[in-house]
Amino acid sequence: MINNYKKIDPETWSGRIDSENDYDAFRWHQWVKFLDLNEETKPFNGKLAFAFLGFKSDIGIKRNKGRQGAFNGPEAIRKELFNKPCNFSKEVELFDAGDIVANENISLEEAQESLSQGVKRLLELNYFPILLGGGHEIVFGHYKGIFDFFRNKEKKANIGIINFDAHFDNRPYEIGNVNSGTMFRQIHDLTKECDDEYKYMVIGIQKSANTVSLFKYADESNTKYILAKEVAHGDIYMTFEKIDEFIREVDHLYITLDIDVVQSSAAPGVSAPQPLGLDPELIAVLLKYVLTSEKAISFDIAEVSPRFDHDNTTASLAAIYIFTLVTKLSTWVH
Repeated sequence: MINNYKKIDPETWSGRIDSENDYDAFRWHQWVKFLDLNEETKPFNGKLAFAFLGFKSDIGIKRNKGRQGAFNGPEAIRKELFNKPCNFSKEVELFDAGDIVANENISLEEAQESLSQGVKRLLELNYFPILLGGGHEIVFGHYKGIFDFFRNKEKKANIGIINFDAHFDNRPYEIGNVNSGTMFRQIHDLTKECDDEYKYMVIGIQKSANTVSLFKYADESNTKYILAKEVAHGDIYMTFEKIDEFIREVDHLYITLDIDVVQSSAAPGVSAPQPLGLDPELIAVLLKYVLTSEKAISFDIAEVSPRFDHDNTTASLAAIYIFTLVTKLSTWVH
């Protein structure tokens, strides 16, 4: 039984209908099915299925002294997904598995543990998890679910993490006081404790948003990183080469996208806006490139904060990145 879990109301998914019979005119709200992770369910036995799971939390942002509002991020992203076109084969299926809810009655650590159980359950059922944040504290629970799933099958998990982010999120922490800036140090400690390898790459780092200490820890922990200015003004093929070098060393790839990596003019609704963040289309290009490795096994998008959004711009951009991922991974399904 997964605690702090709430299944989705099917009535949530609604939108424009151009046809009730022509699949080529279908939109996602007409194609999505629903899962209850606390019910006995048979594993998916088709070719490819994506499952959305929300993480309604901004406890980590509050602890990290950021702008709160990401609790409602999953709902805002879902609304922008409703009318996306089904640009994929009928053999590709979409499911909504509901939300993990981190309200005032539970701790962040409890919510992250519930999330890890939800992710592990989705992987056991042969779904590709797409997690909707919520604060970037989503990462530790998400990673732990993947880690536990593969450790049950293999001696070493050999999971690589690619994080599109302006921040390392590798701050020191105390037990019981983790936040939205500590996840990757937590993951480092988890892998070390389990005698596994820590493999982490972050793309889009801003020098103005990370202390010297955080850069030093990144070097000490063998974190691979590409500065935002190198991505924006350098040779994109050099960026591709660095990504390739990292991916070659891993068996499975977890991708996380903190939308504050994008320039604030395109993503105003975030916890920590970045005026000199990356161009949103460039992020889409890099995401698609990462996906060509065919090693991706899970994805999340975080820090969408409707409270600070304008005309749902940030939520809409998050939905576009999810659409990009789904359509790109679906190209191999015939």
